[in-house]
Amino acid sequence: MGFRIFRRWSYWLMSLVMVVTIASCSLDNFKANDTQLSRLVYSILSDPKTFNYALSNERPNIFGLTYKGLISENYETGEITPELAESWEFSEDGLALTYTLRENLKWSDGEPLTADDVVFTYNDIYLNEAIPTQIRDILRVGEEGKLPKITKIGQRQVKFEVPEPYAPFLRNTGVNILPKHALAKTLTEKDSEGNPLFLSTWGTNTPPADIIGNGPFKLKAFTPGERVRFERNPYYWRVDEQGEAQPYIEEVIWQVVESQDSEFVQFRSGGLDLTGVKPDNFSLLKREEERGDFTVYNGGPSPGSLFISFNLNQGSRDGKPLVDPIKSKWFNTLEFRQAVAYAIDRPTMLNNIYQGLGVLQDSSIFPLSPYSASPEKDGIRAYNYNLETAKDLLLSSGFQYDANNQLLDGDGNHVRFTLITNAGNKVRESIGAQIKQDLSKIGITVDFTPVSWGSLVEKLGDSLDWECHLISFGGGLEPNGGSNVWNPDGGLHAFNQKPLPGQDPIEGRVVADWEAEIGQLYIKGAQELDEAKRREIYVEAQRIVQEELPFIYLINQYSMSAIRNKVQNVKYSPLGALWNIYELNLAQE
Repeated sequence: MGFRIFRRWSYWLMSLVMVVTIASCSLDNFKANDTQLSRLVYSILSDPKTFNYALSNERPNIFGLTYKGLISENYETGEITPELAESWEFSEDGLALTYTLRENLKWSDGEPLTADDVVFTYNDIYLNEAIPTQIRDILRVGEEGKLPKITKIGQRQVKFEVPEPYAPFLRNTGVNILPKHALAKTLTEKDSEGNPLFLSTWGTNTPPADIIGNGPFKLKAFTPGERVRFERNPYYWRVDEQGEAQPYIEEVIWQVVESQDSEFVQFRSGGLDLTGVKPDNFSLLKREEERGDFTVYNGGPSPGSLFISFNLNQGSRDGKPLVDPIKSKWFNTLEFRQAVAYAIDRPTMLNNIYQGLGVLQDSSIFPLSPYSASPEKDGIRAYNYNLETAKDLLLSSGFQYDANNQLLDGDGNHVRFTLITNAGNKVRESIGAQIKQDLSKIGITVDFTPVSWGSLVEKLGDSLDWECHLISFGGGLEPNGGSNVWNPDGGLHAFNQKPLPGQDPIEGRVVADWEAEIGQLYIKGAQELDEAKRREIYVEAQRIVQEELPFIYLINQYSMSAIRNKVQNVKYSPLGALWNIYELNLAQE
C-alpha cells in the first residue's frame, strides 16, 4: 500500500468502489464564455465530506489535486521521486533523513512555502494528539509506536529522525504539507467546548477561495450534490523542459453521479473524457474504440483486494454483544471460515461475473508488489473450490446436517447470517448472489443485503453492527501501508475493530494470538532493511492470513479505463489512471 493510503478504513472501502469512477457531465451546464477552457471532465460517487486533509477519512476527496508532499511516486516505475523537496539525504546510520526544499515554492495564494510549513504540518497537526488524524498511525515506528522527531535546520531544510531502523522511512514522510499561515491560529484558538478550531476548519461550506493548497489545481467552486470545479494553480512548482508551467489543463470538473449505467451511457455519447471499464461493458467498449475515438487501457491486476470478512469482534457495548454470541462462535471457529472459503466457487465467479478479466486472489498484498506471495512460488495456502472438503471441515468441528441438509451447529442452531455490501455496484451484487448460492450447497443460509454506501460505512466503521461483509481495500507496492489494517490497534483493523477516536468503548474485545503475530510481523518488516529478509517476513504474514482467514479473498479485477484519445500523454497505471495529471494535455477538437 502506498504512503497515501492510511486513512480510516472507510477511505479504503471507497478506494476500490471508485477505482476510476467517472460519470456524466454536460458541458451545457457551464457558461458560454468559458467553453474555450482546456477542461477535463469526470465524476465522483458522492460529495466530498471535508476540505481539511488531516481530518479526511474517506473518498472522494479533493486532496490528490490540491496538495502535495515532500516526495511523490512514479506510478510507471514505482520509484520515489522529488516533489516539494528537490533532494533528500540519509545519515550513515539511516536514522535521520534530511530534506532540502525547492527554491521559491509558493502556496496557491502566492505566500511562500518554507521549512516552517513542513515542521508545522508534522509537529502541530499530524503528531498532535489533540487532532484525531489517521495519518499519525502510519508515522509510528517500532513496537512501541514511537513518533519521529522533526526539526527545521534551515529555511529550506528539515530533518526527520527515528529511534530505530525503519525501512519505509522515506515513503512514509511523503504525506501532504499544509499551510502554516492559514491554519496556525486554528490550532491555538478554541471553540466553546475547548476544542481547537482546526477541527471545524475548512468544512465543505468554506468558500473555495479560502482553501489554500500547493498542488497542481486549486478549488474553484463546489455545488453540493452536483459538481466540484478545480482550476489550475498558477503557483504550482512544475515546469516542463521548455520552461512552460504545468499543469497544462486549465480546469477539472467532477460531476457528482451515483449511477454506473448513467456513467456508461454518457461516456458512449461523448460527454465524458474517461470512464472506468467494468467486466460487463469491456467487450462493447473494445468494439467501439475506433468509432468513439478512445482507448481502453488494461493495467493488469488492480492495487487492492476484494474479500468477504466475518465480524470476529467478541466485545460488547453497554452490555450488548456486538455480534450475536451464537454466530460469533461460528465466525471465530477457524474450520468454519475455511469451509466457507472452500465452498466459494471462485473460478466460476471469475469466468461468469468478471468475464475472465482478473485473477484469483490468494494474498493480502498487491500482486505487482515484490513482497506479494503466491501459492505456486511461496507455498501459501489457496482455497480451491471443493465442497467435500468444506463439509468435512464443518463436520469435524461439531457442525451437523438435518434431514433437509441444512447446516446446524452443535447446539442445533440453524447456520444463517447476513452478508452486506454497497448497493448499486453490479459486480458486487452479482458476487453476493453467487456466494449466497454457493454456500447453500453446504447448508448455510445467507441473507444477502446490499445497503446504501452511508449505511455500510456507519455499520463497518462506527456501530460495528454487522455479521459478514463484502468489500475491498486499496493497496500499493509498499506493504507497510497496510500496517494499520494488521495492527490489532490500527484504525483499519476492520475484522476486529477497536473503538476509533470519539466512539463508545468496547468491553471484552479479544485479540487472538495469530492476530497479534501478524501485527508483530508488520512491525518487524518495517524494521528490517535487507530486502530479501523483508520479503520473508511479509510472506510469513501472508501465510498466516491465508491460514487463519480474517479475510477470504476472491478476485483481483484488472484495472481498466477508457480514456478519450484527445487526452494526451496518458501513462496508464493500475495505481492511478491520472497520476501524471500535471503533464496531461488535451488536443484541440
